[in-house]
Amino acid sequence: MFYWTIIVGILAALLYRLAYPLHPVPSSEQLIVESKKTIHEKESMAAAPILKYLTVPAVAKHTATVIFVHGLGDTGNGWRPVADMFKVDPALAHVKWMLPHSPVRPVTANMGITMPSWFDIYSFGFDTTEDEQGMVKSANMINELVKYEIEINGIDPSRIVLGGFSQGGAMSLLSGLTGDHKLAGIAVMSGWLPMKNKFKEMASKNAASTPVFWGTGSADPLVKLQFAKMSSEFLVEQLGIPVAKDGELKGLDYNVYDGLGHETTPQELEDLKKFIKMAIPK
Repeated sequence: MFYWTIIVGILAALLYRLAYPLHPVPSSEQLIVESKKTIHEKESMAAAPILKYLTVPAVAKHTATVIFVHGLGDTGNGWRPVADMFKVDPALAHVKWMLPHSPVRPVTANMGITMPSWFDIYSFGFDTTEDEQGMVKSANMINELVKYEIEINGIDPSRIVLGGFSQGGAMSLLSGLTGDHKLAGIAVMSGWLPMKNKFKEMASKNAASTPVFWGTGSADPLVKLQFAKMSSEFLVEQLGIPVAKDGELKGLDYNVYDGLGHETTPQELEDLKKFIKMAIPK
């Protein structure tokens, strides 16, 4: 009986080994390779942008991208109709739209109400204290989105337009003119220049040669015309961005829309479309 027990045990062990063969113990070199592989996988995962965003795919082969940044209290969904409207134009069929969603935070100027906001706003005005930490943090996240589009999706920075409305316009200036890449263009709608006391020293070497479209309303109650004018003058006088000539994609294309409040208008959108067509042609 004892011998039978041993024999049965041996047979069971053999059957187990056939089902589950021994794996060789990895060498130290194999362990290093596997560790590097794991690190690479983690780095690839880390390369994914923090920001959530809505994608409006290109109708034709994707060769250019518009990243458009929404304003206070909005989300990327708010600009989906504009992306949908623009993409049906055959001259923009190659353009993908990325519409990021901002973090949600309390906004001091709006009685501390929590809402989508790229940074805190202490009060509405050009000469007020700014949430510089929040601005820089959001600018870095937007630039991560730009980097992701370049490195993962293979779009050259010269084929990327970064734009935004209001708060998003301010973020587009900060991200696009201080970032590492020279983009095809920057679009600002009802926006302003943030961190004006530090912007010049933060500006990249590409800032002066980056085309900028700027649209603002003469009756904007939030970003008043004088703020927009002072911001645009800063770009020319302090950063050396030339004033654009009609029909040329070079310098600052500054547009004031008579009677327009803190909103957009069909004429401004048409001018924006024209700018995008020149910046990232088919």
